[in-house]
Amino acid sequence: MKISIIIPTYNNIKYLKFLLKSIINNSIYKHEIIIHVNEGKDGTLNFIKENKYLHTYSSYNIGLCNAVNLAAELSSTNYILYAHDDMYFCRKWDFFLEKEINTYQDNLYYISGTNVSKNDGLINYDCGTSPDNFDEDKFNQFCENDKSNDLQGSHWAPHLIHKDIWSKIGGFSEEFNPGDGSDPDLCMKLWNEKVRIFKCLSSFKVYHFGSITTRKREIIKNNGTKKFLLKWGFNPRFFRKFYLRGEGRISFKGPLSNPKMNLNMIFNLYINKLKFLYHKLFN
Repeated sequence: MKISIIIPTYNNIKYLKFLLKSIINNSIYKHEIIIHVNEGKDGTLNFIKENKYLHTYSSYNIGLCNAVNLAAELSSTNYILYAHDDMYFCRKWDFFLEKEINTYQDNLYYISGTNVSKNDGLINYDCGTSPDNFDEDKFNQFCENDKSNDLQGSHWAPHLIHKDIWSKIGGFSEEFNPGDGSDPDLCMKLWNEKVRIFKCLSSFKVYHFGSITTRKREIIKNNGTKKFLLKWGFNPRFFRKFYLRGEGRISFKGPLSNPKMNLNMIFNLYINKLKFLYHKLFN
């Protein structure tokens, strides 16, 4: 099984090298790694060229959505896997993904990895705060011993979808640049294409050092919640709760069905419609 791993990066060479090391060392198969380099003034572009990685390039930060879409155009496999540049992949991650994908009869699925981090992951477990102090043995042992359930409805990166579905929905919606709100929007587009398997795979773990790129002061964040609300008529939290059924740590129970109206959903939808009208009228 060969996967196109799409990695946007923004002057983050130390973390990027660490991610690439984990992919190369911890994969069963040899995958197609495609990197979009934003600026690359820290030596990233030279490093990418010297090591002959497939890549796209922009002289300035074009945003996550544009970067991923541009890099994905170079993909030659059936699978698109989007990853952050500040992650570390567990051993045999691709074996676990292949085993999962082989259980499906079609390509209507969205499979995400389980984020492990010191403070902000789906699982909080301290293995370090940077590549300099990362305890690889501790992380590997944790991955081998952890028996957490697969989870329902997650839209955390890294996530994998079939290339046919990726092309059908047009990848990430570029109006969500530089990136806030783009993941739930992607999932909403998948939902409208009849995807009903949204699964966070426990065995596919990544250690996440904490969105190093998005915390950079020079990145001006968009109001992704507002954009999502104006586009779809409700906010991302409503979508997670009533469509993906993924608020909190909910064990995976199989393909989702269409949400059923109840008093709680009606009340929350009413609040969302009021917010929608407010933004339409006063913003």
